[in-house]
This record gives sequence, C-alpha cells and structure tokens, in this order.
Amino acid sequence: MKKTLTYQRTIQYFLQGLLILGPVSITIYFIYIVFDKIDNILRPAINIPGLGFVIIIAFILLVGYLSSFFVMGRILSVLNKFLEKTPGIKLLYSFIRDFFEAFAGNKKKFTNNVLANVDDTDIWRVGFITQDDMTIFGMADYVAVYLPMAYSVAGNVYIVPKHKIRPITSISATQTMKFAVSGGVTQTISDIVDDPLAEDAMTKSFS
Repeated sequence: MKKTLTYQRTIQYFLQGLLILGPVSITIYFIYIVFDKIDNILRPAINIPGLGFVIIIAFILLVGYLSSFFVMGRILSVLNKFLEKTPGIKLLYSFIRDFFEAFAGNKKKFTNNVLANVDDTDIWRVGFITQDDMTIFGMADYVAVYLPMAYSVAGNVYIVPKHKIRPITSISATQTMKFAVSGGVTQTISDIVDDPLAEDAMTKSFS
C-alpha cells in the first residue's frame, strides 16, 4: 500500500513538473529558434553571435521609421506598384503583403470576431469577418468568414449569410483568436480580467 502511494505521488510530482516546465521550455525554445534563424541571415559575413540579430532588427526599425516620411513613402509606393505589375511575382508578392497587413498593417482583418453558423444545425464556430461585402460573387447578403483551426496556423474561409453571424462583443479579437487556436482550453475569463481592452469590450456589451 505504501509503495502504491509513493508511486502515485511520484507520478503526480512528475506531471506537476511537466506542467510547469513544458510551456516555459517550449516558449524559450521557440524564441531561441527565431533568434537563431534571424541571426544566421548575415552569417558568415558577421560571425558574432547576436550581432546579426541586432543589425536586422535595427534595419527593420529604420525602414519602418523612414517609411513615415513623404519621400520614402513615395519610393516604397512606386516599388509596391512595380512588384504588383511584374508577371510571375505579383501573385506571390500580393499574397505575402496582404497576409502581413491582415495581422499587422493598417488594414487588419482579424479584428471583427464573430460566431458563425456554417451548418444547418445549431452549432456555432468562432471566426473573423474578413470581407463584409460579397457582391463580387453575386451574394449581396453574405460575408466572408475566416475560421481558424485549433492548434494550427491553418484555417478555412466560408461565405456565410449575414443572418447566420453573431458578433462577439464580450471579449476582444485577440482573446477570441487565443480561444479558437487553443481549442477552447485557454482561461478566457481570467484573461479578460487582466486585459483592459477585453474589459472595455465587456463593459460596452452590457451597458
């Protein structure tokens, strides 16, 4: 009996240690991989660990700063139009540009979080409206909804009737994405308490 209790306690300690170290270790490893990949871009020209990473980050910040000036903005605009019209490149460039702008640009797409009913049953899926006008497809009362997959960067786009869309106003778009990608296991309520934006959304929804 004593051996059984000792065995169970050992397993419990192991699982507790795993729960603590698992997320921390994976996060640190991911940061290391990103750092190493960026740092390796300038190697072997610069073979000082960390210096390549600093230079690339500084260059990105410099480009972002210079783009706020009119002259630099015009140059980037000309370059943008050139790449958009270059055969064989425009498709790839447009896709990559739109992808980045959807997450970080002025045309952010994943901000309109909703519940979408894409089936005939009373089952609702978490998603984001990416286009609110589908008249180009001859569907005036429809919207395009992106539905992220759990534990994946992938997702699907559905054309859904507007009456099958319910806006999510109680939590922010960030919390909605976190909830969807985590498979619904994230502590959404706890996060709302710590998130001023989510708190504001919650207050507005009940006011």
